[in-house]
Amino acid sequence: MSEEKTIEEYIQEQRLAVKSNPECGNSHYNLGTALLSVRNTEEAEEEFKKAVECSPHLAEAFVQLGGICLQRGDIDGCLAYNQRAVDARPRFAEGYGNIAFIHMQKGDYDKAIELLTKAVRFNPYFIQGFATLANAYLFKGRIDESIETNFKALEIDPNFALAHNNLAIAYLEKGNPVKAVEHCDRARELGYEVAPEVLKEVDAHRGDK
Repeated sequence: MSEEKTIEEYIQEQRLAVKSNPECGNSHYNLGTALLSVRNTEEAEEEFKKAVECSPHLAEAFVQLGGICLQRGDIDGCLAYNQRAVDARPRFAEGYGNIAFIHMQKGDYDKAIELLTKAVRFNPYFIQGFATLANAYLFKGRIDESIETNFKALEIDPNFALAHNNLAIAYLEKGNPVKAVEHCDRARELGYEVAPEVLKEVDAHRGDK
């Protein structure tokens, strides 16, 4: 059985679940995520909206709606939906992480740091939250805090390539090219595509002691 057929069968199962219990927010949510997996974005969006109508505290559905907005370039819509996610569940780390990401897009790194600090406190295993927080510190020139935060991400997963890439950049900023080369190479080993300008700067320091 092909994977595509398996997904289609799963979608049909979720449609039946919705039909048999149309007031169940989780059923609408499950159908929405299945539709999203086959890029049926418009119908997925309708299912997520039905999900939060049935279950106003289903924070994950608000996050999905925010993600759809972001795909369309509607960052204000994304922000609004993620705000509704954390209103629905006040300790929902992913929602705070997404709101922080939008504030970073708007250049408000101080607000992003405030929100991301809250996110990783609520979920100390939120690895993407630590990576984004490390980036926010880097943009603010708080290099040591950026390095420390990336290492917190690596405590969760030593093979998290993004953190190694971020450390390469932070160590270049700190003036420690040996460490920059080490983490750049590790990021590439793990399959991360290091930005050409970063790679060029790192390569210029190979052989430094």
